[in-house]
Formats: sequence, C-alpha cells, structure tokens
Amino acid sequence: MEAKKKSPSPIAWALGQAGPHRGQFALSVILAVLGVAFSVAPYFAVAGIVKGLMAGERDLPYYLTQAGLIALFWLGRVLCHAFSTATSHRATFAVLGEIRKRCTEKLTRMPLGAVLQQSSGALKNTLIERIDSIETTLAHIVPEFTANLLIPIIITVYIFTIDWRMGLASLATVPLGMFFYIWMMATSAGFYQATIDNTKALNNTAVEYINGIQVIKVFGKTKSSYERFVKDAHAAAGAFIGWMRASILPFTFAMVVMPATMVSVLPIGGLLVKGGTLSGQDFVTVIILSVGLITPLITLMSYSDDIRTMGTIFGEVQAILDAPEQERPATGDAPSGSNLTLNNVHFSYADKEILHGVSMAVPEGSFVALVGPSGSGKSTIARLIAALWDVNGGSISLGGKDIRQISQEAYADRVAFVSQDNYLFNMTVRENIRLGRPGATDAEVEQAAKDSGCHDFIMGLEHGYDTLVGSSGGHLSGGERQRISIARAMLKAAPIVILDEATAYTDPENEAVIQRSVSKLTAGKTLIVIAHRLSTVTDADRIYVVNNGAIEDSGTHAELLSHHGLYEKMWQAHMEVKDNG
Repeated sequence: MEAKKKSPSPIAWALGQAGPHRGQFALSVILAVLGVAFSVAPYFAVAGIVKGLMAGERDLPYYLTQAGLIALFWLGRVLCHAFSTATSHRATFAVLGEIRKRCTEKLTRMPLGAVLQQSSGALKNTLIERIDSIETTLAHIVPEFTANLLIPIIITVYIFTIDWRMGLASLATVPLGMFFYIWMMATSAGFYQATIDNTKALNNTAVEYINGIQVIKVFGKTKSSYERFVKDAHAAAGAFIGWMRASILPFTFAMVVMPATMVSVLPIGGLLVKGGTLSGQDFVTVIILSVGLITPLITLMSYSDDIRTMGTIFGEVQAILDAPEQERPATGDAPSGSNLTLNNVHFSYADKEILHGVSMAVPEGSFVALVGPSGSGKSTIARLIAALWDVNGGSISLGGKDIRQISQEAYADRVAFVSQDNYLFNMTVRENIRLGRPGATDAEVEQAAKDSGCHDFIMGLEHGYDTLVGSSGGHLSGGERQRISIARAMLKAAPIVILDEATAYTDPENEAVIQRSVSKLTAGKTLIVIAHRLSTVTDADRIYVVNNGAIEDSGTHAELLSHHGLYEKMWQAHMEVKDNG
C-alpha cells in the first residue's frame, strides 16, 4: 500500500514557494544571523571589561577599545537588521504576488462548480487577507526565527566550553518553559480553530450582507440581517477572547520561565565559586552571556501564534493549489470544423446526478435551441458545452475531437458564451466590451455595440463609452448589462456562440432588436440558444426539449407541435401569457 505523503511544515512550505527568490531569503537569513550575533557580541565585550577590572587592568586604551567594539557591534546590528528586513520584504512581496497569481490562475482551470461551491467571502479572505498573512512568516519568521534560534545555541555551546556544569545550569529553565509552551499549544488548539471558523463565517456574512443590501432594504429585513451580522461579529470576537483566555496563563509562564536563566545560573555558579571549582571571572562571563540568551529566547517564543496561523494559511492556500483541475492538455489545437456532438453525457453536482445520458448534435453553422422547464438542466448543458465544467460520463466533441483533448485557451477562442447572469467589471463600457477581443480598436468596439443594439443607450450615458459601469455593472440596468455582454461576445467573433437566456431581463421590444442583431451577427456561425420566450426560437434549425436532465424530444417548431408533447404545452402556456400581456 502506498505510504501517505507527509505534508511539509508551514515554514518549509512557505520557503518552497520562494522559487527564484531563495537566494534573497538566504541572504536575509545570513544578515539576520549576523545582526543577532552583533547584538550578542557586546555581552562578550562587557565580560572582557569585567574581567579586566577584576584582574586589575588599568590600561585606559583597553577599556576604550572594548567600548568602541560595543559601539561598532551596535551599528553592525542595526545595519544588518535593516538590510535583512529590506531583502526579505523585497523577496516576500514578490513571492506573495506569485502565490496570489497562481491561485487566481488555478481558479480558471478548476471546474466552475468547484469554484461556485465556495463562498465568495471565503475565497476573498484566502486570496487577499490570508495570503497577505504569509508576509510575517517569510519576511520575519524565516530570517529572525532562524537567527534567534542559532545564536542561543552558539552561546550555550560556548558556556559549555567554559564549564559544563554552568552550561547545564543555563539550560535548567528550558524544560519547564517548554512544558508551559506545550500546555498552551494543547489547551488552545480548539479555541484557535474556533477563531478560524467564526472568522470565515463573519466574512461570508459580511459579503452576503453587502451584496444583498438592496433586497434587505426592499423587503424590510434590515434589522434581522443586521442582527445576523452582529451575531457573527460577536461570535468571532468571542472566539478570539476565548483563545486569548486559554493561552494567556501558560504563555505568560512560558515567557517568564524560559528566559529566566539567572534563576539557576546565579545560585549554582555562586556555590561553584565558593567551592573553588569555578573562577570568579568565568562566573561573571557566564552571567553576562546568560543575560544575552534572554532576548533571543523571548523573540523565538513570540512567534508561536504566527507559526500556528501559518499552518492554517498553508492549508487554505494549498487546498486551492491542489484542487482538481479540468482535464485539459497544455497544448492541443481545436479542429477547424465547428460541429458539436454530445454523446451520452452524464453530469453530477454535489453527488447528485443532474444530466442522465444526454445526446445531441449541433451541426456547424446551425441554430439550435434548448427549451424546457426551469431546473431541467438546460443551463448545465450550455455550461458543459462552454467547457466551464467537465462531464462525469460520456463526451462532448468539437469537429470529432473530444474537447478534453483541446487546450483550454484554444477551445475558449472557438466559443463565445453569454449567460443569464451577466458580469461586468468596474471599468468603462468600452473596456468591458473590449474584453471580447483585447486588440480591438475603438471603432470596432463601437461597431459591435451598434450591431448589438446598445450604441444608443451607451451614448445617453454621462460619459458615453467612457462611463464607469460600477461594481458588477451596478450603475446599469439588467437589460443594459445583458446587451453590453452580448456586444462583448459578438466582438470576440468566435465561430460558436452560446446564449444562455441572455435576454432574460429585456423587454419584448429590446429582445426583438437583440434577436435580430444576433441573427445577423451569427450568420454562418454555430448558435446555441437557451430561451425562456419560445417565440424567439421558432425559426431554430432544431429545438431540443430538456426535462429532468434528459432530452425528452427534438425537432423543428412545427414538428414538436405535431408531437403533442411537453413542447406543445409550453407553447400554449407561452401564447396565453403573450395574449394576456
């Protein structure tokens, strides 16, 4: 049986992300070690001064030299610390940018369902705040923890060379200090996890509250929604308070006991001097060096929470980076033809099968429509054709080639997709349309808008094409957002166009304008339309009736009416609504 792969430690994982910046981190560690060494070196100089005084040294230049060395050591410590910090931060921010870029690129390679099942608040927290938190580990813990761990070891070894008994005495408080430290880590583990869980819940509630503020105000749910936010905020605060309460006592003991080297060094050293087995000069030297152990040990222990937090961040970021990707080769050109074939397609979402053996053909240059009740699986089929998800069974082929054998980039160039949930970025109208083809000129952008029937309303905006649309296109109506999205798709000039109820929010007049524009712009292209108004697809080459995740019927409008099945009932209902309207 294959052995389970051991996960690296948080610091090892963080360093593993350094890539080409490892040299800078190595330099930062070296400078940090030198900086801590310079901060400890004055204790040796002070020990030399004390030894000189005890030996009756009266040469003033000797003491001036020692004082000068102390000043130089202090300057060296300041310079090394400054250069170490600057070097580690330059490398760290470059690495954080690369990690964030890897995560966002990873999201584009994951199936859409895997991304959507994660709340936007949790993803935002991981991609922004959590990755930013890695800065403490890379920029501070890596160089400073390493340096502050190495120097006490060197000092302790030196004390052992003076007298092994004093070496043991200098370590006497370490076991007790470690006991309190382990106690803290063990008793606070559950409280720490509670802070993680409650903080995630608070982030999700905050994002949901902001995104749904319009619904909250319209339906008078301000009080209940705000109460939920306050409840989650109190829960998050309470979790942190609980964590601190569980940690404060053992952490305080650890911070007090671990560096308290004098508690054992002074009495044991005094007895050894009194017994004549340790010289007074060596005793003084050990005392001064033991004092030099205090600051590095306190610094080491102060990083305990950061190291624990790093473990959580490592798990969250690695969960994204290790998530399953869609099955796509790095390279693989799409066939020249645009025939689409779905062969016995099965698809499950959250362990529930949504599509049950769907088979359909979309000939190149044809106009195919998908109709059916809400929740029947129409949009799922469209998203599978657009390669936003991968099928769980069966296959989807383009030009006779399984789309999973075509690179993501090559397939994306062949398909333009406009969904019922149209998203616009907080950029100008012109920039949002140009996303369809980044190299398009202003004239081409405006022509696409004219052909899509949205030029006139764009010119009526405050700054025309240079008007900012707001977050998610919030400054525009739903119909206006849809028309801009259609213009963006048309500008792409892909041979396959998928409209997933793309006119859902438009009135009948604008819908007719858009349908005429789409018909003109998609001439000679493969067009797949999901429509909630059946009158807009009556001239389709083939209409597939989707019901309960399966193809129930197919044919032209006239053929389907003659079958007297579900389509006829839907058509009659549609005409009744139209007549009553």
